Amino acid sequence: MIKNKALLGILFFISSLLSVYSCTPQKESDSGALKTKTARVVGYLSSDNFNKMTSIQFCKLTHLNIAFANPDKNGNIIFTGDIDTLIKYAKSVNPNIVISISLAGGVISEEQASSWSSLIDKPENRPVLIQNILNFVELHQLDGVDVDLEWNAVTVGYSGFILELKKSLVEHKKIITAALPNNSRFENINDAALNAFDFLNIMAYDSTGPWTPNNPGQHSSMSFAKEGINFWHKLQNVPSEKLNLGVPFYGYNFTFSPVTSSTYSQIVEAGKQFADQDEIGKIYYNGRPTISEKVEYAAQNTGGIMIWEIAQDSFDEYSLLDVIHKKYTALKVKTTNLCGN
Repeated sequence: MIKNKALLGILFFISSLLSVYSCTPQKESDSGALKTKTARVVGYLSSDNFNKMTSIQFCKLTHLNIAFANPDKNGNIIFTGDIDTLIKYAKSVNPNIVISISLAGGVISEEQASSWSSLIDKPENRPVLIQNILNFVELHQLDGVDVDLEWNAVTVGYSGFILELKKSLVEHKKIITAALPNNSRFENINDAALNAFDFLNIMAYDSTGPWTPNNPGQHSSMSFAKEGINFWHKLQNVPSEKLNLGVPFYGYNFTFSPVTSSTYSQIVEAGKQFADQDEIGKIYYNGRPTISEKVEYAAQNTGGIMIWEIAQDSFDEYSLLDVIHKKYTALKVKTTNLCGN
């Protein structure tokens, strides 16, 4: 979450640009044959944002991934947040929503990384971890597990763990999915493990950010999204219907040092006209026209859209989730079949 001081800096900077920037007209991408008549809309929700659950329109999500749970060194699953209240509320709004627990996360501590490595790299430790994951899923009446181990956390035991976890989940009629980078395949993911996932959430964002402060620019461009889907479909042979195109509900502000993140909601609060732009000075994000263009591309080339993170949306007429929902509806693609879809 962006610091208050940084946000004030953004507001001051934006106010100086009001006379320069104006609304960008809605762009229409080239039409093409739809890949499918149905689509997934997957939203991640961080436990830090459970307090926003009543603002989220779960009728516009087919899947909800609750982030994040991690094991301790003994394989016990640790999660902070009132998950049962969230699940009860989401299901009351959308009885058909598929809810999974997302494991690990892009930023985990050294202690958590060490626990993961010990538990999955040693085959004798996997059964306890997998049973604890299954117990967690059953206790909270979840529909599946999403695995978001990334980079150095994808250790030598990853593929073995995924295959064993898949077996247990299938026996209990649960799904297994993964979040993977836009155009990189970790060397410890073999073909069997890759094929084990019911679908993949491709993180087509973060091409630059706070870790590259001297490389300001768009972190989630349309070309970057296409590059990622082509990578996984054409180079890694993943069926297109198993891919979800990830879109960001946040941006990066390179105006000050250090580089900070801004939610889409914060950007729109600073000026409603910014909902239809992708950049303001050195602030880069995805506005409504680009999200709409990505939905159209996803409808033609993937099985759906994935969102990080749904609580960062603007809960009003400028909502990006609403753009996704209405665009799929306009394309005559079924998602939830609720809220006018």
